Amino acid sequence: MKSLHLFLRFAIVGGLILLLLVPLMLIRGVITDRSEYREEAFRRVAESRAGTQQLVGPVRVVPWIERTTVAVVDKAGKTSTEVQTTQGHWLQMPQQLSVDGRLLPDQRSVGLFKVPVYSWQGNISAAFAADDYPVKEGRSYGTPYLAIGLSDVRGLVGTPDLRVNGAPLRLQPGVGVADELGRGLHADLGGFADARGGVLAASRIELDLQVDGSRSLAVVPVGDDNQIALRSRWPHPSFAGAFLPNERRVDAQGFEARWAVSSLASDAQRQLRAGDPSTQAVQVSLVDPVDVYTQADRASKYGVLFVLLTFVGFLLFELIRQLRIHPLQYLMVGLALAIFFLLLISLSEHIAFWQAYLVSALACIGLQAVYLANVLGHWKRGAGFALMLTVLYGALYGLLVSENNALLMGSLLLFGILALVMWVTRRVDWYALGMGTPPALPTDGQPRTLG
Repeated sequence: MKSLHLFLRFAIVGGLILLLLVPLMLIRGVITDRSEYREEAFRRVAESRAGTQQLVGPVRVVPWIERTTVAVVDKAGKTSTEVQTTQGHWLQMPQQLSVDGRLLPDQRSVGLFKVPVYSWQGNISAAFAADDYPVKEGRSYGTPYLAIGLSDVRGLVGTPDLRVNGAPLRLQPGVGVADELGRGLHADLGGFADARGGVLAASRIELDLQVDGSRSLAVVPVGDDNQIALRSRWPHPSFAGAFLPNERRVDAQGFEARWAVSSLASDAQRQLRAGDPSTQAVQVSLVDPVDVYTQADRASKYGVLFVLLTFVGFLLFELIRQLRIHPLQYLMVGLALAIFFLLLISLSEHIAFWQAYLVSALACIGLQAVYLANVLGHWKRGAGFALMLTVLYGALYGLLVSENNALLMGSLLLFGILALVMWVTRRVDWYALGMGTPPALPTDGQPRTLG
């Protein structure tokens, strides 16, 4: 019967741990909801101002129409001819493309959430070689034009300044027939065709523009030789896309990054001609260095571990010290551990994450120290558990701030805790516990029970 009683005790504690998964999962749901609210704030800023921006081009576009005479056989077997018309366009990429500019960062507040935005003062220059149109029977070419793709043209501030071979040229909305560029601008190049009408002369393109956007800016390296330089006073950039910077400097004053991309290393030209929407690009994002929702979600994943370790400590006190702890008292302590994560996410929306973590940890540790001093029958025991929780919260914070070493630190923490539990219980006579006899912890290395 005593063995059955011990088994039931373990079963009840296991059931309580499973029961506490419910509030822990609900708290993780709250974290997910708050993260979605933040994404909604990003969307609202993008709808009212401008979203993420991607620059494609400039490229030279020559539309064409091809007429082909084909034979057609009707139902009666009679053969006739008809002219079929096909439309398309010829894309010419620049030999050299240089993109330079400064991102002026700012933030927009939507409720509790702050969305990073920027204003990019861009300078673009491109050199095009003379280009022969492919000659094909029945194909005729239209007026060539220059196309520049921009994912959200609402972000354009003022009128961009475009010069072709030093002469100003007027930009117009849309990218014409070059729909693979998405949205953007274009300018008529009819005055820059060769006198023979079949060749586009070499030209030098210069474009100065100011573009508003949010979160990130991407540039597609469409040239044969691409030189891209971006800088800003935002101290927390994230470099993404298909190519990392060849040179970069990031410090408290901001960042500066340079890319040198050759068409030999990039598939952007082929992807653009094929209309592939996932075109290779270089990208820089203005990120929040402390993503409170990501960190709170990572912290909540350790909630079950906190509950498990605390309950193991309770069991050791209950079995070894012969203390009687009611299941409701287990439940109260488990709920106090769970509420820590709710306090953490709610406070971190108003104060710095480390401050929210400190306040939440101190509140929960203090609450449990007072409560456990009475549950365990002595203030020293309550203080001991409070010390254990302090170590656990400190270790968890170390895992959160050391993302690259989180797996290693977590593995070492679990190993250390398991080793400690095994060391403390190495001389416990579990059969004696099953019979209801309190175990002794002798110094001679041999387990025995107290009579």
